[in-house]
Amino acid sequence: MSCFFSLIIGTVLGLTQKRIKRLLAYSTISHVGFILLALIVHTIDSYQAYLFYIIQYILTNLNAFLILIAIGFSLYLYYTNVSEYNNLPEKNNSPIQLISQLKGYFSINPILALCLVITMFSFVGLPPLVGFFGKQMVLTTALDNNKIILVLIGVLTSVVGAVYYLTVIKTIYFDKSDYEKTYIYLEVSLSNIYSITLSILNLAIVSFILIPNELLNICNLLSLISYSINL
Repeated sequence: MSCFFSLIIGTVLGLTQKRIKRLLAYSTISHVGFILLALIVHTIDSYQAYLFYIIQYILTNLNAFLILIAIGFSLYLYYTNVSEYNNLPEKNNSPIQLISQLKGYFSINPILALCLVITMFSFVGLPPLVGFFGKQMVLTTALDNNKIILVLIGVLTSVVGAVYYLTVIKTIYFDKSDYEKTYIYLEVSLSNIYSITLSILNLAIVSFILIPNELLNICNLLSLISYSINL
């Protein structure tokens, strides 16, 4: 029952959000539903799916927040006359709060915009990104154990939940930016460590299909240990 409510509540609340971090927070509730779906089956395969889903979601979610921080940092080179953006609470500590602040960001920084789009597509579960394999493993395991209704709900909420992720993507690529270039800050750049971290996370999301065995073997080993302990 908790799996059912997590999938439904997370998806519905996510559809109403205008704030990017709240959207990610409510979507997490929906993703918890997938984790619970794997746990209620209680087989070795379900433990593997559970561990893999958690690992890939942590990596993808971490990537999303790091990108949002980087986007906020990059916008120090720009100014806007939109009072709603300028009067945001805690603006200095959290520059990016609204989805609308990402309008036309692709024209400002195509690389960071592409990274965020890849992350959103992974949340959706679009192949061949790592998020697709996470959802596939959970749904396949549940279907093999006759959890048909929960699988259908999982698929339905994934389709509906794609709407708010695609809204972010549309905002980034197709809306006109509210920001103008300024030259107050002569040089703003990410540190090498930060850039390398983002590169590694995005490569992991994109290229998992090329090197799946290592992570799957780790998840399989951990699932065997967990299953043995719970017997």
